[in-house]
Amino acid sequence: MIEPVVHIRSPRRRAQRLVAVTSATAVAAAVLVAAPPSASAAGSSKSTARGTGGAVASVDANVSKIGRDVLKRGGNAADAAVAMASALGVAEPYSAGIGGGGYFVYFDAKTKKVSTIDGRETAPAGIGRNAFIDPATGKPYPFTPQLVSSGVAVGVPGTVATWDTALKRFGTRSLKQSLAPSIKLAKQGFKVDKTFRNQTLDNADRFRAFPDTAKLFLPGGDAPRVGTRFRNPDLARTLTSIADRGPNAFYRGALAKEIASVVQSPRKDPASALPAPAGSMTAKDLARYRVRNQKPTKIRYRGLDVYGMAPSSSGGIAVGEALNILETYKLGSGKRLGRSLHLYLEASARAFADRAKYVGDAKYFKVPTDRLLSQKFANSRRCTIDARAASTRPVPAGTLNGRTCGTVAHQEKADTENVSTTHLSVVDKWGNAAAYTLTIEQTGGSGMTVPRRGFLLNNELTDFTAVYDPADPNRIIPGKRPRSSMAPTIVLEDGKVKYVVGSPGGATIITTVLQILMNRIDLGMSLPQAVAAPRASQRNTAVTPAEPAFIAKYQKLLAPFGQQLTPSGDKFTSAAEIGAAATIEVGKNGRLTAVAEPKRRGGGSARVVKD
Repeated sequence: MIEPVVHIRSPRRRAQRLVAVTSATAVAAAVLVAAPPSASAAGSSKSTARGTGGAVASVDANVSKIGRDVLKRGGNAADAAVAMASALGVAEPYSAGIGGGGYFVYFDAKTKKVSTIDGRETAPAGIGRNAFIDPATGKPYPFTPQLVSSGVAVGVPGTVATWDTALKRFGTRSLKQSLAPSIKLAKQGFKVDKTFRNQTLDNADRFRAFPDTAKLFLPGGDAPRVGTRFRNPDLARTLTSIADRGPNAFYRGALAKEIASVVQSPRKDPASALPAPAGSMTAKDLARYRVRNQKPTKIRYRGLDVYGMAPSSSGGIAVGEALNILETYKLGSGKRLGRSLHLYLEASARAFADRAKYVGDAKYFKVPTDRLLSQKFANSRRCTIDARAASTRPVPAGTLNGRTCGTVAHQEKADTENVSTTHLSVVDKWGNAAAYTLTIEQTGGSGMTVPRRGFLLNNELTDFTAVYDPADPNRIIPGKRPRSSMAPTIVLEDGKVKYVVGSPGGATIITTVLQILMNRIDLGMSLPQAVAAPRASQRNTAVTPAEPAFIAKYQKLLAPFGQQLTPSGDKFTSAAEIGAAATIEVGKNGRLTAVAEPKRRGGGSARVVKD
């Protein structure tokens, strides 16, 4: 039985400003009733759990409970990951769901092999290179809310295909079994907290622009009240259809036609000022969608094997390159801490420079993955670093053919990747592991809900570069996957899982994963300390965005190196927070430590099968 949710553990908390909502809307499709008192166990959520028999970590207490229960009943890591991901689409509808996509990294303990599933959204066949250009001005549509809230922003979703593929390749349970807990959660609902209400209010203007979205998420003209129960029977019916008929229920037939219709003809309120440009997605685009099963990225760091996601994501390459650079230095805490943090920032800047120059969807752009992940290339990047002084940034990319210190100029383009993503980590009793990062991009995705289906569509195509450049690896091409920073990561030691790491956060995902690994492996922190430690995210910019706590703690240490820090956001809002990790460590004798965020985004939830 699924216990009622008490808190929404969001991977993306917008500013906590309450906005008055006064406009009336149609009768709510979602059911809102006063929530009865819930048992204390239902809302309990520890950010760290230690034990055996399997472990899970996510941003949501009920989602982690669902994953733990799957493991407890004999399911493996793939089974638990799919069940959790589906539940995240219910409890975290503004961050994930069947209208989006993501990346799945899996370790099979029997074969000792790491595999990946690229479930990233794709551009429809009919998209043009100037899709994001306003014909009235000849310039790109303003990014938010105009461009993200549109049909042209929607990519062909890959999430349902990812679940089906993961279960068939790695799982032991059927899709129907795996979706059952989330269907029940959608029917029973969850108790609305301040975060869910504020996220809704933060998106109220653009949600109101689309009557079907307003009907679902702004019942009676207002966001769901704190303490009421939010139920989504439309989503329960949609998930039931997928559970009964498989992925064809999503990618073919009535639902596919409905998705394409919404994209081609956004259901916009005529009174809304949003342009909501139409997209070109067709039912054929949905029917043709396929995930990609591909080799992971791999580097060796301090005797550990680090596996990540290959392009279309840049996560595996950027984390791997930065670790390769750091490998050449002796890092540590104490007297070495200031220098270690300086080198972390410098290595990260170079990884981002090379990401921008060389990484895109490998099916459409020749990505030099092996070269970028070679120690020889890392050494050539190291020699551009002054261990005593910060570089003038942005730094140029490295040359692929240069023997030492070679660089090449490139244009740094605006990063439009949004932070509203989510991540889950799983290790089962057999030693299998899953790291799964999934998203609908913006908080609330495109803002468009498929009528009577209960889910939001993504705006992932805004991750493409808006202005077409034939030399840009992230340019728009039909069928192409936009570049991502998602970095689900599995680390092995002697052929067995040691760490499972991942986070939401847009481009800050890369630095979050990198910093957690450095904290744990190099700086002597425990995993809970490594996750809780304050963060900075250097993405090849002149100054480094950092959490206020990082600035307070490390600014004096970094000042002699010339590192300039700037607050990542107002310290009184979640904009100051970088990432929201969900991690697991396997220790001696198989002892598991699962760690989610203790405070960021309201805190996450970690559970083990046996305490």
